[in-house]
Amino acid sequence: MSGPSPERIAIVGAGPAGLMAAEVLADGSRRVDVYDAMPSPGRKFLLAGIGGLNLTHGEAPEAFVERYGTRRDRLAPLLADFGSPQLRDWAHGLGIETFVGSSGRVFPREMKAAPLLRAWLHRLRAAGVRLHARHRWLGWHPPSPSPTRGLRFASPAGEIAVDADAVVLALGGASWARLGSDGAWAPWLAARGVRIAPFRPANCGFDVATPAAGAAGGWSEHFSSRFAGAPVKTVAARFTDAQGAELRRAGECVVTATGVEGGLIYALAAPLRDTIEARGWVTLELDLAPGLAPERLAAELARPRGTRSLASHLKSKVGLGGVKAALLRECAGPADLADAARLADAIKALPLRLVAPRPLDEAISTAGGVAFEDLDEALMLRALPGVFCAGEMLDWEAPTGGYLLTACFATGRAAGMGAARWLSVRPKAERR
Repeated sequence: MSGPSPERIAIVGAGPAGLMAAEVLADGSRRVDVYDAMPSPGRKFLLAGIGGLNLTHGEAPEAFVERYGTRRDRLAPLLADFGSPQLRDWAHGLGIETFVGSSGRVFPREMKAAPLLRAWLHRLRAAGVRLHARHRWLGWHPPSPSPTRGLRFASPAGEIAVDADAVVLALGGASWARLGSDGAWAPWLAARGVRIAPFRPANCGFDVATPAAGAAGGWSEHFSSRFAGAPVKTVAARFTDAQGAELRRAGECVVTATGVEGGLIYALAAPLRDTIEARGWVTLELDLAPGLAPERLAAELARPRGTRSLASHLKSKVGLGGVKAALLRECAGPADLADAARLADAIKALPLRLVAPRPLDEAISTAGGVAFEDLDEALMLRALPGVFCAGEMLDWEAPTGGYLLTACFATGRAAGMGAARWLSVRPKAERR
């Protein structure tokens, strides 16, 4: 007489959150199936690692958790269980050595995502995890009395139905649609009583409105054609948000065809976006010469320039040229350029008027998604017993720098552990 069939787990999404849930649940006593819409797992993870996989960040836990803004208290216990140190140990267990860069960011020694993903997939398959590519989740077959049964998938063999004992959804946010993160899942969960916070771009660029461009907005055609794609190095930024708080950050940004993006902008993206939503615009002041004191700058610019052009004067006296000098002409008025004192003020606080974040699908990540208030402590949906959520489909956001990936791993692990606990305490009558 055969024994009871093993419990079946369906994990939807083969990014870091979904694969981490699979690893937690694959203890040999369960059947774990991972379904993903893409031709192969971890597509966004691989793309993120093209320029050097920023796996996590080496800063102290107290500072680390603050990067998650309004969701820091909800994510803190998950990150305490599986934060940066644990993630590095986990990577080492896969044979991937890591190091901390000068900025505090943590990278694999080889600076690539592919070796880590290959080693991870090999370990998962050896543990019995079954991967199903080109299986796009379509919600539930109506009527489905159990939220873990009747899962619809579009597969290479046509539409199929899957029944499971527990489900982990790790479907990503609403950016990078070409890699599977399109937010198409939101209406299906909302129809079953799950609150979904509206998706908003995070870690995104912004459009500008400059005097030189006039009513059309954006950059002038001359500036955009010459400097789109140019990095603006070693600057400091500050602005006042909708609550009256002043925020400051130093770093680098990049000029785009319509505005600005890059690490400095991404680090401030959430409050910039929120302030634009409240006011309709926000003025970001750029210090183009953060290494020069205002008095020294004003004194150098006040020196006679003779027959030299303003561009030559800026370059020879304060080392300002290229895209920085062009930004001055684009954003400062004629009166500012003609007066040494006002020119110095403009260099130290060049007003850049941001009027809109770039579209959702251009963002590196998104805010919005499944409301944490609709999840229990194990990340199970209160409205759908047996269904757990993880990764970027949850309503949280963080800047780039390793924080996004770390929370995806941490929530995936928490959802997997939550599913395991839930299965262990279910009444026998409810088990398949």
